[in-house]
Amino acid sequence: MSHPVKTRIAWLIPAMLGSTLPSLAIAQSTGDETATSRDLSPLVVTATRNKSQAGQTPQKVTVITREQIEQQLAITQDPGQVLSNLIPSYSPSRQKLSNAGESFRGRSPLFMIDGVPQSNPLRDSARDSYTIDLSMVERIEVIHGASAEHGLGATGGIINYVTRRADTGELNQHAGVSLTTDDDFESEGFGHKLDYRISGQSGDWDYLGAVSRQERGVFFDGNDEIVGIAYPGELQNSTNYDLFGKLGYWIDDNQNLEFSLNHFDLEEGDDYVPVIGDRAAGIPTTARKGDPDGDPGFNEVTTARFAYSHADWFGNELDAQVYRQRFRARFATTPFFPYLDGAGNTQFDQTRNESDKLGGKFTLSRDGLLDDRLKLTTGLDVLQDETRQMLVHTDRTYVPETQFRNYAAFLQGDLSLTDSLTLHSGVRHEYAELDVDTFSTIDRSNVTQDNVTVEGGTPSFDETLYNLGLVYQVTDWAQLYANYSEGFGMPDVGRVLRGIGEPGQDIDTLLQLQPIVTENREIGARFDWDRYGLELSYYESDSDFGERLTEENGVFVGSREKTEIRGVEATGEMRLGDAHDLRLSYTHAEGKSDTDGDGRVDTKLTGLNIAPDTLRLSWSAAWSDRLSSHLQTSYYFDRSVDDPELEFDGYPLVDASLAYRLPVGRATFGIENLTDEDYVTYYSQSARISDEYYFKGRGRTFTLGYQLDF
Repeated sequence: MSHPVKTRIAWLIPAMLGSTLPSLAIAQSTGDETATSRDLSPLVVTATRNKSQAGQTPQKVTVITREQIEQQLAITQDPGQVLSNLIPSYSPSRQKLSNAGESFRGRSPLFMIDGVPQSNPLRDSARDSYTIDLSMVERIEVIHGASAEHGLGATGGIINYVTRRADTGELNQHAGVSLTTDDDFESEGFGHKLDYRISGQSGDWDYLGAVSRQERGVFFDGNDEIVGIAYPGELQNSTNYDLFGKLGYWIDDNQNLEFSLNHFDLEEGDDYVPVIGDRAAGIPTTARKGDPDGDPGFNEVTTARFAYSHADWFGNELDAQVYRQRFRARFATTPFFPYLDGAGNTQFDQTRNESDKLGGKFTLSRDGLLDDRLKLTTGLDVLQDETRQMLVHTDRTYVPETQFRNYAAFLQGDLSLTDSLTLHSGVRHEYAELDVDTFSTIDRSNVTQDNVTVEGGTPSFDETLYNLGLVYQVTDWAQLYANYSEGFGMPDVGRVLRGIGEPGQDIDTLLQLQPIVTENREIGARFDWDRYGLELSYYESDSDFGERLTEENGVFVGSREKTEIRGVEATGEMRLGDAHDLRLSYTHAEGKSDTDGDGRVDTKLTGLNIAPDTLRLSWSAAWSDRLSSHLQTSYYFDRSVDDPELEFDGYPLVDASLAYRLPVGRATFGIENLTDEDYVTYYSQSARISDEYYFKGRGRTFTLGYQLDF
């Protein structure tokens, strides 16, 4: 049986990084053959509910291809570093398990896997970018700017991981191994990764199974000192594995059922303890061998998804999916939670986040209306999230169990006004309800009892969100676009609830629990001159009642303030012959918040909320049908804010890799931080004033890899 829909879905060919010009030729090595995007169908961006084509959207969209992911994995296995290297306006990686402070256009992105949200809106554990191994991912779709397309959380944009699909043929296998070390080849810095994948198609069935396991050693900075250990979560000296499976069945040429299951587990080591630095003296936090207090931190995430699609349901295209996710994250022991053990000795507790999500997404599209000029897309999203945060050793409640229910209906229309001008508009209505029982907050000054009683309640919220955009094809090589969109998000509810210190509060009247509505305005231009491509965009992102993270007594709190962010993004690509590809991007952003409540923004946002101006350049070269190379550099510019202690001294980073196709398999060699730059990370300089969180970045690091397909 032939499957035209199956072929169309399974072989969506990625477009260029950093641009949305699908016609620009991009060479990709496919064995002994070379293909270009001109030979292939336009890329469909599945993160858009109307399945827009790349290069035809009224807002900036970046598509990160599998080839680009593999280029980065040859250099670094840090998912945050990969995103930072490839997504314009994404903050520099913290190089930690926690992605707090890694913002997107100055706000929070919504992470998804095949459309399933990974973010935890009720108690943001800042680990939602660490729920899948990148070896399981085919491409990454990025929508820039606030968006309500998938509901809650995308006030900065959407980052959607599209997982791998089965290869053609009955049996296909892949095996890979990589070894990582610092440039002094210290044994405690050694790390390795193994991955295996099997997939195939048989009759009406297709299947894929994959597993990966990775062990990381400690990280060394440019001065050959061990990088410090972070309390909220640490990547170095950790072990993680990922189990992924997908099974599909084609009922007929138009109907498909698919079930997927992913289990990701990362556990920190218990061999090192931090050596606290001195920020004022310029001495970074490092680490030494030791026995840390408490149990190791971990991330443990299981996501199940069942999807049904019908390409011709009474002339409509139907997509439906239901999903369930179990998220558990344990954080390291901190000095904030003392308690007395059975012998009367003072011990320190640690917290664990627990979140369980159940949801569904239902989308119906009809094309060809009004003489093939109108496409309508409608749907319904539902979500139930139950979250709490506990103290592990004393079983006390830090954040009470909170239930969140969200229902949203939407309608999106795409209308061709003329052959050159297209109108995109839509509306989405959100209804959300919180349910919190009466609880008592933790008393950190007297650990024998709890402190403030807070009356429970069930506050509800209604928001109607709009989007409106235009795409104008000026010539066959020039396109203009403009867009207005709104995003809907909740503040970090758990952070608000656990921080209540004033008696007499109740859930129903807490203004701090009001939702965040972000308005995004954007204008841009795309240019495609055969071997040259360029995209320019300017955006404004405003929220009358946003959330700005601030630090009080070593603890983050969410300050609800008016915030305004302005920025520009420029991305381009130039192909020199068929063998050399040059890419560049430049981003600039500035933002302010209203800290005194007078209705005017007056204080510059710090590095906890906004990224520095960044210039990135890369050069990919195919020297022969066997040998290729990749060179990339990122320069983070100095940045000044109102607090002189949070000013940022910029730094450059250079990475490089080589790939060689052997008679059997393919070998890669990557160097992260090629020049061995000795630097203090952006987060440590500009996000918080702390001796404990004053970290240097990773120094020169080597990665040797081998991949085999058979």
